[in-house]
Amino acid sequence: MITFRPMREDEYPAYLHYFVADYAQEMAANFRLSIEDSLARAKQEIADYLPEGVNTPGHILLCAIAKEDNSDRHVGYLWYKPDSAMKTVFIYDFHILNAYQGQGMGKLTLQAFEHAMRDEGFKQVSLRVAGDNQRARHVYEAVGFNVTGFNMSKSLGE
Repeated sequence: MITFRPMREDEYPAYLHYFVADYAQEMAANFRLSIEDSLARAKQEIADYLPEGVNTPGHILLCAIAKEDNSDRHVGYLWYKPDSAMKTVFIYDFHILNAYQGQGMGKLTLQAFEHAMRDEGFKQVSLRVAGDNQRARHVYEAVGFNVTGFNMSKSLGE
């Protein structure tokens, strides 16, 4: 069983460490940026989106917890922003820790999140995934996410 708890301030640095590196790699691969430029951009974007870290109004950062055999294991992170007026939720980031990947934790976590959001009255969950991230696309599609569009870009050179 998967449950969620708010990310604590003392956990935020570890989350940033994972997120900035991962997001920078994605930007470098998809936007043909240098790793240095990607790292700078990733750091700036997270500072812009989460200026108060875990206490940024309107954004919710969670830790996914697997409960079994009377123990709790922190298995991943989920960052989202609810829109109560539209009854929608946008997932900014979802990550299963490396030690728990390939065990079905991604699907279980997304299903638990879906149930929690439905119970809170939300009608839709959306997210963005990099086109070349086949593993993530597989997990999202396996739990019922559908492609709603494509982001495209073209480099104009220097």
